[in-house]
Amino acid sequence: MWELLFMMLILKIPIVYLCLVVYWAVRAEPKPPEPALLPVLPEQPPRGPRPLVARRRPPRRPSRGGPHTPRGGTRRTRTARAIS
Repeated sequence: MWELLFMMLILKIPIVYLCLVVYWAVRAEPKPPEPALLPVLPEQPPRGPRPLVARRRPPRRPSRGGPHTPRGGTRRTRTARAIS
């Protein structure tokens, strides 16, 4: 009996609240959007075109052959070994 009373009375509260919220949303009138306020930036004097300057790369130095470079100065590829 208590379960029936609980279901009939107490659980109707969220349903009534949901119906009121939907009714309020449908009845409400939309407000017109406000214009966006943009910050005013100080004006900067216009710049002229930048001159085109050819940039040179520094010459590449030959590798000195440290402990991680293979002997002979060329890069070698590894070959896979078959496991017997």
